[in-house]
Parts: sequence; C-alpha cells; structure tokens
Amino acid sequence: MKKKIFIIDGKNFSNIEGFYDEVQKKLTIDFPGFGRNLDAFDDILYGGDELFKFKEKIVIIWKNFNKSKKDLPSEFIKDVLEIIKHHKHIELGGVK
Repeated sequence: MKKKIFIIDGKNFSNIEGFYDEVQKKLTIDFPGFGRNLDAFDDILYGGDELFKFKEKIVIIWKNFNKSKKDLPSEFIKDVLEIIKHHKHIELGGVK
C-alpha cells in the first residue's frame, strides 16, 4: 500500500500561529477544535480521522524548511522535529 503524503509548506507561514494553521489545513479535516500547542500537534500525528488512520504509515514533507528555520524559534523547531521523530509511523522529508 502506498503511503499517503502530506505537505507542510514553510512559504505558507512565518510564525508559530501560522504553523498551526498549516498543520490544521494539511493534517486534519479542518478540525475547529485543534489546539494551538505542541501537545495537540502530537495528538494529530497519531491519526485516526478521515485523512489517515490511527498510526497509519504516512510521509510528511516540510517544504521550504530553511525558511521555517529562519522564521520560527529554534526551540520550537527542535520540539516539533522531536515530536515527529517519536511517531515511528511517520517518515519526514524536506528537513535538512
């Protein structure tokens, strides 16, 4: 079975709030109750909604990651990457 691919594009945001907007648009079915914090981001990555099943193997490509590294606090980037790495069912691309 081919893995579903989700693209988060750093050109679409320049701050943490924009990052969460992008995640909501790309990784949820525009879930209105999506929390704007790292715990909620972690929860979304487990899946279980209509976009991908619980712990379904997926690929997240972070386009324009270098722009995000400039725009977002380094500690936030580090935390986001650690959270993604924790999810063994997720392959991350675009990050250098």
